[in-house]
Amino acid sequence: MKKNKNTIKAYSHSVSIMKTFSWRIIATLTTFMLAWLFTGEIDTALKIGGVEFFAKMVFYYLHERGWAWILQR
Repeated sequence: MKKNKNTIKAYSHSVSIMKTFSWRIIATLTTFMLAWLFTGEIDTALKIGGVEFFAKMVFYYLHERGWAWILQR
């Protein structure tokens, strides 16, 4: 892939945000289903999924930005 500073800058934030949301939806549904399976309680599964959605979204975005920083060096 040809490194163009403008392309990398435009690509990095918008794509990182889109990837963050799409992955969080898939991963949170998985967590919700597993929590429901193990606890048998839909309320508990929803609470676990809700907390997990926001917490891991922040960590994933920071992870993406870290890799973007490494690749731009």
